[in-house]
Amino acid sequence: MTTSLSKIISPGLYDVHRAIRQGGVNEVVLPGGRGSTKSSFASVELILMLLRHPDCHAVVLRKVANTLRNSVYEQVAWAIAELGLESRFELTVSPMRAIYKPTGQRIMFFGLDDPGKIKSIKVPFGYVGLVWFEELDQYSGPEEIRSAEQSLFRGGSFSFAFKSFNPPAMARNWANRYALEERPGKLVYRSDYRSVPPQWLGPRFLADAEHLQATNETAYRHEYLGEVVGSGTQVFENLNLTAITDEEIARMERRYHGVDWGWYPDPWAFNSCGYDAARKVLYIWDESTRRRTSNADTAQILLDKGVCQEDGREEYLTADSAEEKSCGDYRALGLPCRGAEKGPGSVKAGMKWLQSLAEIRIDPARCPDTAKEFSEYEYEKDKKTGEVLEGYPDLDNHHIDAVRYAMSRIWKRRGA
Repeated sequence: MTTSLSKIISPGLYDVHRAIRQGGVNEVVLPGGRGSTKSSFASVELILMLLRHPDCHAVVLRKVANTLRNSVYEQVAWAIAELGLESRFELTVSPMRAIYKPTGQRIMFFGLDDPGKIKSIKVPFGYVGLVWFEELDQYSGPEEIRSAEQSLFRGGSFSFAFKSFNPPAMARNWANRYALEERPGKLVYRSDYRSVPPQWLGPRFLADAEHLQATNETAYRHEYLGEVVGSGTQVFENLNLTAITDEEIARMERRYHGVDWGWYPDPWAFNSCGYDAARKVLYIWDESTRRRTSNADTAQILLDKGVCQEDGREEYLTADSAEEKSCGDYRALGLPCRGAEKGPGSVKAGMKWLQSLAEIRIDPARCPDTAKEFSEYEYEKDKKTGEVLEGYPDLDNHHIDAVRYAMSRIWKRRGA
C-alpha cells in the first residue's frame, strides 16, 4: 500500500480514523450531507481493518440487492484502487465479492430484502467481523439492523460496524433517533462537504450548493449539511442539541427544576434547567423518566440528585398543580415543591415563551428523552386538507411540560 491516507480521507474525518486505530470503538455511525465523503471513508476503513484482522471477513449491506453494484460495490473497488491494492484483490460480480488474495479473506455484498441470504453465509475460515450498513435510514428499523448483526457477528474476538446515511428531514425517523442514542463503543460523527478539499468536489458541485443555499436555505441545510430540518411543522425551531459541561452548570446562579406527574402509560418526568436572561438561552442538563413509580420513590430520586438542598444557591422546584396531593407528598418528604400556577391560556403562554427564546440548549447525552421530545414535537395537520392546526398537541410532551413548569416563574412575569 503506497497511497497516503491524507489523499483519500477528508480532513474532517481524521479524528474518526484516529479513534478507530486507537481502539475502544466498535461502531461508527456516519450521518452526513452530500459530498461529505462518509461512504468513501467507510470503504477505506473497512479495507484497512480487514487487513489488520487476517482471520475475519466483511459484509457490506444495502436494503435492496439491486442497488449494490452501482453503489457500495463500486465504492469498495474505488477504495481498493486508491489504496494501491488492485493486484492483491480479486473482484467478481457473480457472486459479488472482493477476495484479498494473500489470505483469502472476503468482502461480500448482500441486500437485506432477502435476509435469508445472510443467515446462510459460510466463510472458508475464521468469521465475519466487519459489517457496513450503507443508507441506514432505508432499512425498516433498529430491529432489522439488530437481527442482521445477530446473524453475522457470531464467534471471533473482533467485531466492527459502520452505519452511514443521509439524515431524513424528520427528527422522528428511526435512523435520526438511533444517531442520538449513546452506548459504549459507539462513535457518531456528522460530516458535510465544507470539511472536504474543494478540488475533490469540483466547481459544479460547489456552485450547485451555493445556489441552493441562496434560493432555498432549508433544502440546502438538509441536502448539503445533513441537518434534520423537519417538515415545516416542528414547534421548536430554536433547538441546539449539544453538550453542556459541568463548568457551565456550576456557573448557573439559579436552578429551575420541574416535574410532570405520571404513572402509566404516561411517565413521571423531571428536568433541571438554567436560564441566561441576557442572551435568552435556556439550558436543560438533567432529566429522569419513570413509570409505575411512587411519589416516595421519585422524591428520593430528586433527593439523591441534591435538588433544592441547602448550598446557598437559589433553586426552585415546580410541578403540575393538577396533583396537589403529589406536591404535598414531596413537601412532606423534604422537597420544597410548589404547584405551577395555571389559568386560561397558560399552556399557550408558556409554549410561546419557549419558542421565543434565542436558543434552547439540551444536552442529548444527559437528557436523551428530553432531546427526543423537543426535536420531534410538531403541530398537527388536518387529515383532509393537510393544513396545520392551531394549538399544541397534548402528546409525547411530558418533559416539555416539566420544563414549562420549571420555568413558569420566569415566563409568567409581565413582559417576559
